[in-house]
Amino acid sequence: MLVLNRKVNQKVIINGEIEITVLAVDSRWGQVKLGITAPQHYSIYREEIWREIERENKEAIRQNLNKLEFDVNIRRTKE
Repeated sequence: MLVLNRKVNQKVIINGEIEITVLAVDSRWGQVKLGITAPQHYSIYREEIWREIERENKEAIRQNLNKLEFDVNIRRTKE
């Protein structure tokens, strides 16, 4: 993991395409406000949102596999 110190209005450039700017630091609440500029083909998520998307995708796959298995078993019993 790369660890950087940045001040308000300072930036980090990633791969020449993604720009992250420190917009504000609130030490009372332990929060940093970031601005991210990136090409539209990049999806940018907060970690907790990304984890929820992953969980929902895995659940959807599991349900589809269960349905597929059910459909296969139904066909076998009809044959």
